[in-house]
Amino acid sequence: MSEAKQVETHGFQTEVKQLLQLMIHSLYSNKEIFLRELVSNAADAADKLRFKALSDNDLYENDGDLRVRVSCDKENRTVTISDNGIGMNHDDVVEHLGTIAKSGTAEFFSQLSGDQAADSQLIGQFGVGFYSAFIVADKVTVRTRKAGDAASEGVEWVSEGEGEFTTAKIEKANRGTDIILHLREDESEFADDWRLKSIVTKYSDHISVSVEMLTPEVPAVEAVAEVKDDEGNVTTPAVEAQDAIPAKWEAVNKATALWTREKADVSDDEYKEFYKHVSHDFADPLLWEHNKVEGKTEYTSLLYVPSKAPFDMYNREKQHGLKLYVQRVFIMDDAEQFMPTYLRFVKGLLDSNDLPLNVSREILQDNKVTQAIRKGCTKRVLKMLEKLGKKDAEKYQGFWDEFGQVLKEGPAEDFANKEQVAGLLRFASTHEDSSVQNVSLASYIERMKEGQEKIYYVVADSFEAAKNSPHLEVFRKKGIEVLLMSDRIDEWLVSHLTEFDGKQLQSVTRGGLDLGDMDDAESKEAQEKLEQEFDSVVKRIKETLAGKAKDVKLSQRLTDSPACIVADEHDMSSQMAKLMASVGQEVPETLPIFEINGEHALVKHVADEQDDEQFKQWVEVLFEQAMLAERGSLKDPASFVTRLNKLMLSLTK
Repeated sequence: MSEAKQVETHGFQTEVKQLLQLMIHSLYSNKEIFLRELVSNAADAADKLRFKALSDNDLYENDGDLRVRVSCDKENRTVTISDNGIGMNHDDVVEHLGTIAKSGTAEFFSQLSGDQAADSQLIGQFGVGFYSAFIVADKVTVRTRKAGDAASEGVEWVSEGEGEFTTAKIEKANRGTDIILHLREDESEFADDWRLKSIVTKYSDHISVSVEMLTPEVPAVEAVAEVKDDEGNVTTPAVEAQDAIPAKWEAVNKATALWTREKADVSDDEYKEFYKHVSHDFADPLLWEHNKVEGKTEYTSLLYVPSKAPFDMYNREKQHGLKLYVQRVFIMDDAEQFMPTYLRFVKGLLDSNDLPLNVSREILQDNKVTQAIRKGCTKRVLKMLEKLGKKDAEKYQGFWDEFGQVLKEGPAEDFANKEQVAGLLRFASTHEDSSVQNVSLASYIERMKEGQEKIYYVVADSFEAAKNSPHLEVFRKKGIEVLLMSDRIDEWLVSHLTEFDGKQLQSVTRGGLDLGDMDDAESKEAQEKLEQEFDSVVKRIKETLAGKAKDVKLSQRLTDSPACIVADEHDMSSQMAKLMASVGQEVPETLPIFEINGEHALVKHVADEQDDEQFKQWVEVLFEQAMLAERGSLKDPASFVTRLNKLMLSLTK
């Protein structure tokens, strides 16, 4: 580098160092993707210039023919990717080529295991972009100038992919960016025109910007006269003189926007590669839908469902959305107005004919065209998932395992499509002895017992806690299926999803248990007899638990456990209280209802206890046991342990 340059040295962000090392080792088996990533970035730069030039045509600098050029130098073992797009200034270079400005970066690195195959999938979800250059290069030089800046404002960035990079101001006549890869000695295969061309046609055929490569130079040919032998046979054909044909740039991709083509003319492989272009994911999509809408609102949508969840999917504040084009002109990335938040995993693009070219995020927010497109795209995705669920249960299960918890946000967020979203939900249940969430509400209803009018469920902190909840005992006895919910969002879900297909959802931990026609006369008669027998005991327990329990009842739901607590019909459940507390919300104090099992030996022992102090101790222990089973913790666990120890000692005397 010339001494005349004022060179600045910068240290890479810590995460960049980690990413570079991981990439070089984890992505080595798929190293040709470096060209896909760099060409994709170059095409994006061209798209961004086209958008900026809508309001300032001077940015084209009398060169409106946007393109990407790929070339190589075998002798010097270099590959160069050039574009005449938006370009970068000094601050852009430091920001984009020295840091990773992604939320959840620390969480991403914490998920890396050291297993190269698994980590390569994660790195693919993270999106490596520019840094993929270091998969094949031991040094990268970037020369760039932002459109509209003076030629003297060019910037050169150089790094060997270790701990630092340098920047320097340079003279650059043309706007845009040149990326020069200095290939490692064992990567010289990429310094070959045919190799590069095969990669471009494989990965970048769909890009709407022209990707050009140099055709070989054809040397001049001198004129040769026709020569015949003695018998008149031509021994040397006549050749006309031809001038040399210099090497020239020619497009090696189709350079037409893939979404504008007819579906029948686009192969599955092309759809898959286009997905990787718009999402920067390495894995193939799970499914996609390409649709052209005509009529009152005209637009084309190409929507993809990924096969793997991104590492930051649960960050609702992260920018998400679709790429927006207006009349084939790129407008913005992450246009979130066209997809509800619970479908934030959907990738793809929209191309509208009905929005203005100078549309902004603010204009999109309350625009009637936006609302119509959002409604149409949401329906399209839900139908796509509905079809998958009916057609391929195994593939849908794979989708659910990745995105199910996000989809559970739907009923609260999207009232218009609540029933359709509910039909896509899956849960674990007592029907199968497994934590796998594969039971739909529709399949639950199909298996309902004769006389059953409600969909029963239990929400707990874990699958094991839900599965072993004492509230399930009578349901197991009667063979009634109960949905087992243990995701953090489940209590929020059922507070908004109160019925499905005309059937009410009923928590087994709330209010009085009414099994309706499923409760036989014999059971009702036995319950009434037991209530009379325990009437005085119940009153005595109420007095003991005054200020701690709202009410005390003889339980209909217990068969094996001595006691449980339930929430009153209109009170907040313990799970909802935990959820609110976890996000810093003030939780109103509510007292539970205490239910006892009159058939249990321990309860009968307590009922026969005449000593008031011993009776009180037993009741307190039973109550706190029930609180512990339901809520997972006690306000004063030390007192509970002391009380329990005293009772155990008393039994040994």
